[in-house]
Amino acid sequence: MNETDFEEILEEIEITFTWTEFGIAVGIVILFLIFRKIFTTYLFKFILMFSRKAHADVLTNVLLAFERPLRAFFFIIGIYIALVYLPHGDNVMNFIGLIYRSLIVILVAWGLFNLTSPNSAVFTKVGKRFHVEADNILMPFLSKLLRFAIIAMAISIIAAEWGYNVSGFVAGLGLGGLAFALAAQDSLSNFFGGVVIITEKPFKIGDWVSTPSVEGTVEDISFRSTKIRTFSQALVTVPNSTLANEPITNWTKMGKREISINMGVTFSTPRENIKRAVDRINDYLQDNPEIHQELIMVRFDKIEDSSLNIFVYCFTNTTAWTEFLEVKERVNHYILQVLEEEGVQIAFPSQSIYVENAGNIEGSVKKGLED
Repeated sequence: MNETDFEEILEEIEITFTWTEFGIAVGIVILFLIFRKIFTTYLFKFILMFSRKAHADVLTNVLLAFERPLRAFFFIIGIYIALVYLPHGDNVMNFIGLIYRSLIVILVAWGLFNLTSPNSAVFTKVGKRFHVEADNILMPFLSKLLRFAIIAMAISIIAAEWGYNVSGFVAGLGLGGLAFALAAQDSLSNFFGGVVIITEKPFKIGDWVSTPSVEGTVEDISFRSTKIRTFSQALVTVPNSTLANEPITNWTKMGKREISINMGVTFSTPRENIKRAVDRINDYLQDNPEIHQELIMVRFDKIEDSSLNIFVYCFTNTTAWTEFLEVKERVNHYILQVLEEEGVQIAFPSQSIYVENAGNIEGSVKKGLED
């Protein structure tokens, strides 16, 4: 619609209707306002109550999203019918039709905008359908993306309705997007790295992770970077592109935690004492509810140069670091108690030197001193 069309519309707008026609038009508007009151007070609440009792979460969410647009729709359609009833020229009627269709598009976009809220039941259903777990990062992102698409589509439809060429606008957006992508390669790589982290979920907030770059507890995940609190309480911000290309060890996902002990005992320890100590330690671990029973190994492992080695290998049921250390401490105390009671002494690295002919060595030393 150009400037000439507006001038023709203004010329055709004349008060040519009677007071009776005006009163009927006002009555039409009032009638639709009454319909709106009846619908929202009784019919809408009845449908909403029925959907909640039927546990139709999606239907309930749709009704709540379109509640206010529906109220506005009754008023708009009442105004539209009242204006159509009044006598006007063709240009005015076309203009009223354009406004009416534009308002309908806005109302539909308004309802869809409300429907794409991050806490919408629609997202929950879609996530379950495609086996995607909802969280506090992915859902807001999808919500913003869909809302942006809804607004862009509504603007495009309204612009096309009013006679504007939308194809040039879309083409301009494409060229602008290409220029933006070339100028922001690092930001885009971080963004897509964030998408990979959020969708694949190698870790979540609160997990203890380690990578070649950093180790600590995850405090925040965004689409640009991930914040990790190290054990020295420093906060490290790592770009998502870096994390997406590194091996990530998630220690929080451990189902159990390892205890591995290598003990060297002296060569003078009797074989029977070693066997009793091994059996007692094994029985203790087998009967310990804090130890995972899937794999327990207590063995007289090997003979070293300076000791006889006893190998203890098991896992704790708990993966929490503090509790793990407490369990490991109790195991260590019991092992020391068993070794003391069985007369098994811990060996330390040592080397013995045996001299077969001390006299010859002493003579050689004296001769060397005299020379």
